[in-house]
Amino acid sequence: MSYVEIPGAKVPIRMWTDPATVEGSALQQLQNVATLPWIKGLAVMPDVHYGKGATVGSVIAMKGAVCPAAVGVDIGCGMSAVKTSLTVNDLPGDLSRLRSRIEQVIPVGRGMHDDPVDPGRFHGLATAGWEDFWGRFDGVAEAVKFRQERATKQMGTLGGGNHFVEVCTDTAGSVWLMLHSGSRNIGKELAEHHIGVAQKLPHNQGLVDRDLAVFVADTPQMAAYRNDLFWAQEYAKYNRSIMMALLKDVVRKEFKKAKPAFEPEISAHHNYVAEERYDGMDLLVTRKGAIRAGSGDYGIIPGSMGTGSYIVKGLGNDKSFNSASHGAGRRMSRNAAKRRFSTKDLEEQTRGVECRKDSGVVDEIPGAYKPIEQVIDQQRDLVEVVAKLKQVVCVKG
Repeated sequence: MSYVEIPGAKVPIRMWTDPATVEGSALQQLQNVATLPWIKGLAVMPDVHYGKGATVGSVIAMKGAVCPAAVGVDIGCGMSAVKTSLTVNDLPGDLSRLRSRIEQVIPVGRGMHDDPVDPGRFHGLATAGWEDFWGRFDGVAEAVKFRQERATKQMGTLGGGNHFVEVCTDTAGSVWLMLHSGSRNIGKELAEHHIGVAQKLPHNQGLVDRDLAVFVADTPQMAAYRNDLFWAQEYAKYNRSIMMALLKDVVRKEFKKAKPAFEPEISAHHNYVAEERYDGMDLLVTRKGAIRAGSGDYGIIPGSMGTGSYIVKGLGNDKSFNSASHGAGRRMSRNAAKRRFSTKDLEEQTRGVECRKDSGVVDEIPGAYKPIEQVIDQQRDLVEVVAKLKQVVCVKG
């Protein structure tokens, strides 16, 4: 489908889904965003749903301003995927050992490494700028500086919630590695610190929603946020790179005879800010639950832990600010999923996938998400499908 446009106070709201299917709380959030004095455009992806602070699946273009809550607390969260030389014929019948090996190497939930991971130990991992990156830690908000030891040990860890590591196969029988994570606790602390700062600024006192507090250009608060924002986005990218290197190591050891090789990594943020130009204006484009889909840009759109995912290539649609959805999107809250589904339902909906099937991940059950095929179909003018993947191993955070 192409987009549907509904009226907004300052700008129209372009939606790549039927507005009638969007929950009222999310529609209200979008209408609130459209009242912001600095807004120049608002695009809504087919995986849209209500989010803390701002709507998930929203792309907000502003002139001279940025809203930290519209980035979210997991700054730089995103996906990475790698196609391997392995095929389905290389996979063993029982994948439990492979899942166990992955879980031993990549800490999940609140876990961290005993010692910081040395990127120099991984052959082929780009480490240019690593020392400079950590050197810039001294420039981030004083409020979170003392967390550096934790931040270094959490580099290369998964986190919780909907974060995951997967081994997948595509329709041609090739094996892929895929993961989803962000800037861990350090990104969360930086985000919460700056959201708190923004909410106290005088120019934000008359907003319809205090969660939409912004920083404006040429102020010390904006400069401080941009510094920490871009640092955390870089942290998230390094975090995924380290995890992918750890995952490749596991695969090399488990499939030693097959001598697996790996294609170049596809990586895409879906909670971030970028400086982009549209209609002759330099804008700050915030994507919360959306990926960049400029012409030729590769992206990853995952479904749930039992359905599958898509590798896509952007078509460069300016109407969406060169964006596409970041996943299937939830159709019910975590608490609602826990009330509605049981571990038996989880077992049925993840049949054929080597994964956790206990009460701790019922909130991530496929039934809690929108159908990924429908979400892909609604954005045919934003992306083209390159590959369809189906997970065979899923490690949840």
